[in-house]
Amino acid sequence: MPTLLDPPTTAAGAAALPAAELRARARRLRLVLTDSDGVLTDGGVYYSDRGEALRRFSVRDGMGVERLRLAGIATAIITREQSGCVERRAAKLRLPHLFLGVQDKAARLPAVLAETGLEVDALAYIGDDVNDLGIMAAIGERGLTAAPADAMPELLAACHHRCAARGGHGAFRDFAEWILGLRAEPSSALDGRDRQDRREPPGSPESAESPAAAESPESPEPPESPEEEER
Repeated sequence: MPTLLDPPTTAAGAAALPAAELRARARRLRLVLTDSDGVLTDGGVYYSDRGEALRRFSVRDGMGVERLRLAGIATAIITREQSGCVERRAAKLRLPHLFLGVQDKAARLPAVLAETGLEVDALAYIGDDVNDLGIMAAIGERGLTAAPADAMPELLAACHHRCAARGGHGAFRDFAEWILGLRAEPSSALDGRDRQDRREPPGSPESAESPAAAESPESPEPPESPEEEER
């Protein structure tokens, strides 16, 4: 069974991106949107004779929310459910935005962007079921996307990152750590530019000199000895 200690997996299908592009997208992020059931929970709901009673959330995911916040990235929940449990969890995590009762998440995306004041390239999304495909495709064009290890196959094929953890068991934390890891990686493009800057600029006296000109001038011949002059 995969755990948070297992290496994360980057999708190798249609959603695969070069490492440099993944890093660039991660550095633009300002908000991670997450589904609730199947991502923050294991998808199960406990019922009593009065109806819905309990949902289980992971405290590790809560730490993922905090670590993203410290990096300047907020988190918001978007779900089709109208759940008091989700409301209380969002309040506990001090989430700045909560979108409940959203039947068509892709259609709601423009309103989400308007409310948050962000562009789509500043967003990431993690979802687990087919009703997440539309918003995942929209955000995935310019942002980053992920799915828990036990997500539906369509989601695993469409996302940028396949979490090693299952929904409700650290999948959100896995995604958060992947994002933070990408932001911490050095950019090979910047490294290459730094190396170029350290070279002598073209046209400088040192670079313009030919190899022959760079050689030291020949030393003058020593004067003839007195014996040679007398001859």
